[in-house]
Amino acid sequence: MISEKLFNELNKQITYELFSAHFYLAMAAYAASEDLPGFENFFKVQAEEEKFHAMRFFDYINEMGGRVKLEALDTPENDFESLRDVFEKGLDHEKFVTSRIYLLTDIATEEREHATISFLKWFIDEQVEEEANFSLILSKLKRVKEDSNGIYMIDAELAQRVFTPPVIK
Repeated sequence: MISEKLFNELNKQITYELFSAHFYLAMAAYAASEDLPGFENFFKVQAEEEKFHAMRFFDYINEMGGRVKLEALDTPENDFESLRDVFEKGLDHEKFVTSRIYLLTDIATEEREHATISFLKWFIDEQVEEEANFSLILSKLKRVKEDSNGIYMIDAELAQRVFTPPVIK
């Protein structure tokens, strides 16, 4: 049986995931203001993924007999210095989310809550992918520096990204 402590932390994670979506929409708005529709698309897709993650936690809490309790979202940062700044902050944010998933896994492990451990394994794997995506794009941005041709090439690449909800086993 899931403890109140673990249910509380799972509920907090819904808020963090929804905040992540909010944060990425702020980044999409920045990209749009810079006339970079590919980067805008990347962050809109990222926001959809985060909302999907939030709903997975929402559904899991309900399936396990808990009560979902939504909290207010903080205002995300809206001002960025550059695309590089955006991706550095995005990577830092993903590292924070990873730390949250690890905290949840640590609590579930301490409580021997095997169903929750199994549920969280997907998120652990997802966070490896999330951090790798941000790191790769950040590396590309560092490589091209302020070269507009390089930025437009990355923009064109990111314009191809789509959100397809994963099939979870």
